[in-house]
Amino acid sequence: MLKIQIKYGFLWALLAFFAETSFAQVGDSGKTYQGLILDEVMVKAVQQGFDVKGFIAKMKQDTTYYKAFKTLRILGFKMYNDMAIYDKKEAVKASYTSISEQLRKNNCRSTKFTNEKVSGDFYTRKKAYNYYTARLYAHLFFTEGVQCNESNIVGRQKSYQGSEKYEEQLRILIFNPGQRIHGIPGIGENVAIFEEPTFSKYEFRLSRTQHDGSDCYVFKARPKEKFTDNMVINRLNTYIRYSDFAILARDYALSFKTLLYDFDVEMNVKLRTWDGLLVPYEIKYKGNWHVITKSREIADFTAIFTDFTH
Repeated sequence: MLKIQIKYGFLWALLAFFAETSFAQVGDSGKTYQGLILDEVMVKAVQQGFDVKGFIAKMKQDTTYYKAFKTLRILGFKMYNDMAIYDKKEAVKASYTSISEQLRKNNCRSTKFTNEKVSGDFYTRKKAYNYYTARLYAHLFFTEGVQCNESNIVGRQKSYQGSEKYEEQLRILIFNPGQRIHGIPGIGENVAIFEEPTFSKYEFRLSRTQHDGSDCYVFKARPKEKFTDNMVINRLNTYIRYSDFAILARDYALSFKTLLYDFDVEMNVKLRTWDGLLVPYEIKYKGNWHVITKSREIADFTAIFTDFTH
């Protein structure tokens, strides 16, 4: 099973760049803190002693987003799966819905399926997944056979080879936007929005808001207007719980086009706390991919996690 290795490093890297206090007016939208645009609440927080260095230190050590997905390996849960594959005219040509249940026994996990409904060519004749989106989804959330002796401890990243390396590159692009990716032609530095030369092409904002009833920081990144047509990350919003700096949600839009490939992807991920553990509870995805040697793949899915157990 493809391992989810989602690390959270973008915010502390950004704030580390803004280590000194310096305010400047930016009209009615707030004030800048050496490039980071703050709303009125955050401006007052800094003036009243908001501990930026302490915030940076916590972010440097934070792995809550990655750990939340890894925690799925050590819990039982039910999962509602809904996926559709579309043709160029946006008519559904294949679909899949089911309720999957991850079973835990003797420190091992397995997946059981009920209420499966399949249409079109979702599977090949040999019952393999016919679409890359489906294969990646299964790698991430279904257990093939029985997997044992796993943990949610965050450790070092694995070194991938061959097809696994390609899947890992795409996983980083989809699940960890902002991280530099090696080996995908045309993207390179473009996706690393917290490093120059890409950093100066973006506008970053930090404010306070409510999200699902929790008081949160919300961090937003957008390309500056004159660069909007040339950037990979078109939107990146992350909601960080005020009380413990845990990530509660992330939504983003990615797109890029070259002669060899193009893609346009949107994702929305929501997390919550269950029995003291941060876990994902809703993921929505909409993607349009094309590689020169393959047919265009247009797909969306919704994954909802419920009934967690130890």
